[in-house]
Amino acid sequence: MQKLQDSLKPIVALCKRRGFIYPGSEIYGGFANTYSYGPYGAELKKNIKDLWWRLFVHERRDMVGLDGPILLHPKTWQASGHVEGFVDALIDCKACKSRFRADHLIEEALHKSADGMNLKQMTEEIQKHKLKCPKCGAQDFTEARVFNLMFHTHMSKTGADGDIAYLRPETAQAIFVDFKNIIDTMRVKIPFGVAQIGKAFRNEITPGNFVFRVIEFEQMEIEYFIREADWQKTFDHWLAAMHSWCKKIGLSKNHVHEKEHPKELLSHYSKRTVDLVYDFPFGTSELYGLAYRTDFDLSRHAECSGQSLFYTDPETKEKFIPHVIEPTFGVERTILALLCNAYDEEMLENGETRTVLHFAPCVAPVKVAVFPLMKKEPLSEKAQAVFALLQRLWHCEYDDSGAIGKRYRRQDELGTPYCITIDFETLENDTLTLRDRDSMKQERLAIGQLIETLSKKLV
Repeated sequence: MQKLQDSLKPIVALCKRRGFIYPGSEIYGGFANTYSYGPYGAELKKNIKDLWWRLFVHERRDMVGLDGPILLHPKTWQASGHVEGFVDALIDCKACKSRFRADHLIEEALHKSADGMNLKQMTEEIQKHKLKCPKCGAQDFTEARVFNLMFHTHMSKTGADGDIAYLRPETAQAIFVDFKNIIDTMRVKIPFGVAQIGKAFRNEITPGNFVFRVIEFEQMEIEYFIREADWQKTFDHWLAAMHSWCKKIGLSKNHVHEKEHPKELLSHYSKRTVDLVYDFPFGTSELYGLAYRTDFDLSRHAECSGQSLFYTDPETKEKFIPHVIEPTFGVERTILALLCNAYDEEMLENGETRTVLHFAPCVAPVKVAVFPLMKKEPLSEKAQAVFALLQRLWHCEYDDSGAIGKRYRRQDELGTPYCITIDFETLENDTLTLRDRDSMKQERLAIGQLIETLSKKLV
């Protein structure tokens, strides 16, 4: 396990060095499991979210979007079951006061699943095998107890219990709460889906593995409303769509797998759940999730709010509460999977090592870099003219600092698919060199052909 985690270190180092991801609040010594997305990380994240929205909302006639609030009425979380059921098993080391998830402690030390164990069974398992604290080595733990993962805040200055509100632990409930508004104001017809991208917050006991498990994260989530009889074929449709998304963003098919949840371990709202898992450096872990939530959420919110959440078929006038298929995509886990998938250290013929990110062009933070061969006129003027031509269409960079080879290496580390060099031949015949990141091959191209050529490549 340690060797696998060590293989993540060069990726973490690259992210800091090249402006993808910074540790949160670093000038104050850091703030555990929080991160800032630097200039290139912000571009990568935006490209992922924009592409997802285009593919799953704009290019489908059966989808609409929503941007719901982070703070929902507290009764929302009582109805959804989160107040009682959104919990983990917490255990403390009495010696060093470190906190751990009891199931993770068992799984990592004994290499066996703790799924399905209750609090008493987990406590007995830890005591029976005299498990050691990963931090200090002591063998003295408290008993496992329930820990709710929702962050809470107060809505008034009094701090009274009645004024408690929760930061949402998932985006889904905002969609269910606004279901009636959507069917009343939009011309939606079953089957249809509502998509949302937004922040969620979970007070994880043991977050870690870089941005894989953090306390503040973003979800790209869909609630797809259907008739009960259609759930299986709709489930299969969305599972295929999720695999297509993985292919589109460039994840290797060999590293993406399906994991079916056993019936006895399903969430309280789910009749079937399949995870898409990815082979991360620290092990194979959940990337995305697909759940059949039945009519649980709408039924519960109708019951607890006293509002009718029936859907009326416009043709047959039949009234029913729709069932729901839920595809969920984590933004941070997408970013981490893309970084792991793209990262490579290549040995070149001259004996040098080239660090490169083989991002798919559709998600690459920078699409094209433009270089003058040397920082001198009239090369610089011509290069800036080409840069201005491309900047209207794609996120590009202009770089005239240092030797041309070093500039190529900088862009390789950013995952930039193509680099353009303006040289003395450009001044003679209006041609330039277009360098491919992956093959490092260069082709001579007329400036007049540049936009058409790049439009075909940057898809």
